[in-house]
Amino acid sequence: MQLVSRYRVIVTLGAVIFSVLCIASTMPKTAKSRAVTRIVIDAGHGGKDPGNLGTGRYKITEKTVALNVARKVGGYISEAFPDVEVLYTRSDDTFIPLHERTKFANTKGADLFLSIHCDAFTKESAHGAGSYVMGPAKTEANLRAARRENSAILLEDNRDENYGDFDPNSPEGLIELSLRQNTHIHQSLKFAKHVQDQFRTRVGRTDRGVRQAPYWVISFTTMPSVLVELGFLTNKEEEDFLISEQGQDYLASAVYRAFKVYKTELEKIEASKEAERSAAAEAAPADEKSAPDDGEKTPSQAVFRVQLLSSSKQVETTPENFSGLKGVLEFEDDGMYKYLWGSASDYDTAKDLQKNVRKTGYKGAFIVAFDQNGKRIPLKEALEAQTANEN
Repeated sequence: MQLVSRYRVIVTLGAVIFSVLCIASTMPKTAKSRAVTRIVIDAGHGGKDPGNLGTGRYKITEKTVALNVARKVGGYISEAFPDVEVLYTRSDDTFIPLHERTKFANTKGADLFLSIHCDAFTKESAHGAGSYVMGPAKTEANLRAARRENSAILLEDNRDENYGDFDPNSPEGLIELSLRQNTHIHQSLKFAKHVQDQFRTRVGRTDRGVRQAPYWVISFTTMPSVLVELGFLTNKEEEDFLISEQGQDYLASAVYRAFKVYKTELEKIEASKEAERSAAAEAAPADEKSAPDDGEKTPSQAVFRVQLLSSSKQVETTPENFSGLKGVLEFEDDGMYKYLWGSASDYDTAKDLQKNVRKTGYKGAFIVAFDQNGKRIPLKEALEAQTANEN
C-alpha cells in the first residue's frame, strides 16, 4: 500500500477521534484582531542544513536562495509600511531548529508567519511555484514535500526533548500534524491565494496552487501561516531564475505585493466593522450591553450572561471562532477582552445557559452579571437584586 493511502486511512480514523477531542477544547488563547503590524519571515534551512541542492551545476543551495528572498521581502515591506515590524527567524547562514522558529513567531505575537523555501523533485521536468497551509496532504507529492522539509528535525540535537515521539518519516507523525486545530486557516488561505496570484500574474510563474500539507513549521504557529515554495531548484530553467538577482527580486516583489493586498483587505474589513459598531453604539448605546426586554423591569433588575473566555487580544466574534455559538458579545474590562454568550433575567436560567455552553467545550465558563446600563456588577449584588424583585 502506498504511503499516501496508508496516510489517508489513518487520517480518516484520526479525524473521528480528533472531532471528539475538539468538543473538550476551548477557543485558542492566541487568536487576535485583524490588524497586521508584525510579520515573522522564516528563511528555510540554514547552517548545516542546506536544503535542496539543485541540479549540481552551481554551489548555491536552497538555504541561500530562501535567505536572499526573505531579506528582500522584509526590505520591501519595511520600506512601504514603516509601522509594520519585520522579524526574521534567521538573518544569516545559521541552523535554527524548527521548534525554535515557531516558538519565536508565537512569543513575538506575530500577525503573520511566512516560511520561504525552494522545491525539488527527482524528475527535472517538475516546475512551478506553490503555497502551503497546514492540513492533511491529499496527494503523494504534497506528502513527500512535507516529509522532506520536516526531515530537518533529524539534524537537531535533543530531538526527543523538543519533539517527543514525533518521527518526520512516519505516517503517524504526519497525522499528528494534520489533525492540529488551526483557527487561522481561512486567513492563511487568503494570504496564500494572494501569493499565488502574484506569482502567476506578476512573475509569470507556473501556478501550482494553494495546497495543504503537514509541515511542522506552520502547524505550531498561533497566527495565519503560509509556507511558500518559490520554484524547483532541480529544474535547470527554474534554477537559473531562482539563483539570479533579478529572479529573486521578482519573487520577493510578488510576495510583498501579496502582503500589501492581504493587509489592506483585512484592515478595510476591520475598519468597516468598527464603523458599524460605532454607528450602532451611537444609535442605541446600551443595546448590546443590556439584557433583552423580557417585560416590565425594575431599575435594579440584573442581566446574567455566561463568560466563555478572556484574552489580551481581540477575537472576531464569528461562530467558527466560538465552537459554533452565535451572538457572542465582546466586553472590554481592565485591558482584557472578555467574551460573553446568552442573556437571562434570572439566575436559574443563566445556569441552564452555562450548562449548555460547557457541553460545547467551554468547561470553565462561568456566570457574570450586568446592570441594565451594561455595567459589570458583582454576582452577589445581582442575586440580591433578583431576590428583592421576586419579593
